[in-house]
Amino acid sequence: MVPAGQPHTLESVDQAQMMAGIFAALGDPTRTTLISRLVAEGRGTATSLTAVTDVSRQAVDRHLRVLSDAGLVVSHREGREVVYALKPQTLARSADWLARLGREWEARLLDIKALAEAG
Repeated sequence: MVPAGQPHTLESVDQAQMMAGIFAALGDPTRTTLISRLVAEGRGTATSLTAVTDVSRQAVDRHLRVLSDAGLVVSHREGREVVYALKPQTLARSADWLARLGREWEARLLDIKALAEAG
């Protein structure tokens, strides 16, 4: 997060856009169900993942495409099937970003508290 009063750098804007895409992808309950299943199973096809949802296989395909575009899953072809797996480094980067954001807000709140107590 850029401190108040400082301009955003290109890196922070790019990172914010990347995080927005990740959290938008994770904001759908079906997609979080798919991610949870991939965490538990390690991998899955659109057909096998459809079993844990209440949507059609075609809808699961679309959800997996969104997760792939956000960098949360990777896919490869095995014969006639496309197999999806979680891309853990993207989730780790997201968790690190959230933790850093939390630390920054905690520091700001402590500053506000110190000012309030001093006044």
